[in-house]
Amino acid sequence: MKAIGWRRTVATVVVGLGWFAMQGRGLGDDWPQWLGPQRDGSTTNAVSMDWPSEGPTIVWTRAVGGGFSGPVVAGGRLVLHQRRGNQEVLECFDATKGGEPLWRQTWPATYRDDFGFDDGPRATPSIAGGRVYAFGADGTLACLELATGAKAWSVAAAKEFGADKGFFGFASSPLVIGGQVMLNVGGPDGAGVVSLDAVTGKLRWKATSHEAGYAAPVTMGTGADLRVVFFTREGMVLVGADSGRVEGEFPCRARQGASVNAATPLVVGNRIFLTSSYGVGAVLLEWTGQVVKKLWANDDSLSSHYASVVHREGYVYGFHGRQESGAALRCIELATGKVRWTAEPLGSGSVLLAKDTLVILSERGELVVAPASPERFRAVARAQVLGTGVRAYPALSGGRLYARDTRKLVCLELGAAKP
Repeated sequence: MKAIGWRRTVATVVVGLGWFAMQGRGLGDDWPQWLGPQRDGSTTNAVSMDWPSEGPTIVWTRAVGGGFSGPVVAGGRLVLHQRRGNQEVLECFDATKGGEPLWRQTWPATYRDDFGFDDGPRATPSIAGGRVYAFGADGTLACLELATGAKAWSVAAAKEFGADKGFFGFASSPLVIGGQVMLNVGGPDGAGVVSLDAVTGKLRWKATSHEAGYAAPVTMGTGADLRVVFFTREGMVLVGADSGRVEGEFPCRARQGASVNAATPLVVGNRIFLTSSYGVGAVLLEWTGQVVKKLWANDDSLSSHYASVVHREGYVYGFHGRQESGAALRCIELATGKVRWTAEPLGSGSVLLAKDTLVILSERGELVVAPASPERFRAVARAQVLGTGVRAYPALSGGRLYARDTRKLVCLELGAAKP
């Protein structure tokens, strides 16, 4: 496994006892990975829907590079993966004190988008065990020390596993759990999904020969029953976390070649909700412990082009429809797929759940908050907070929303909900 070139560019770091003390504060508010602490787009912390007339307070902003990689926050530190010219940049900011830069690592950016759309990165980093794991659009997985930005290891996963870049490069956000880093790589000869040792980067196991999807893997179960749910280009794959053994599969792929599976699977107990566009639609599966059972499937309930969904008390909230056609936020019943409401046109975007509140960030850069209710959609507050072309998912941490477009990273004070 060949390491990539690195160089330190900023040395203003906080190390030693001060950093470790910071780790003890507000860990319950961390947003350390794609879709947050539980990897389901939700937090138990409520946010205020009572904003000033001009919108939520802007705490700080920073100029950033391109890409659709979202920010992650842990122990008062924010990490962002971005592209600046011909370099990939992993940058760490003090999330609590004005967004001051703490360190920066750079390495050559080699990915080029065949469609002239965006050169990445697209995957969101993960913070775990005092380290940061970032997956570039060219298929390179990098591991850095969170305290200093020093390189621990890197793996050219695309080359190592013979994976093709597909339509838009590598975009599946890494899952770090149980001392492993799991990726939807899409390599042939049994390297469709892989697990690497989180400390050394060495291969733990590999499974399937599926081409990669853009959906991030999530977990199901706990302890000895811990499994990982992958949504590859071929469909859903259920893999034992320790063994790497495929325990269940469900084919779920559009008939047309120019299609992808991008929305992260939603796991609720022993049920798995999948949604995709290109004529696929939505499907609810049940894992019986032995087989995968289809409960319902259709292309009418919720067809997500790329955005992941959130769940609250038996209802699913997500964007329905193709991005270029003007997607709309929708609420459906998880158990049946019945549509409860379709909101006013917001365009595509992302949706998070802060206790009982939907936090919606549209692709046009508009922030909207609304109660998570199956009865109707009611926007309580809204504000223009970013420019257009927002594809990166934001992070919710400590009553603040950290969001970015392709030029700016902004920290917004949403505040805690009033009792």
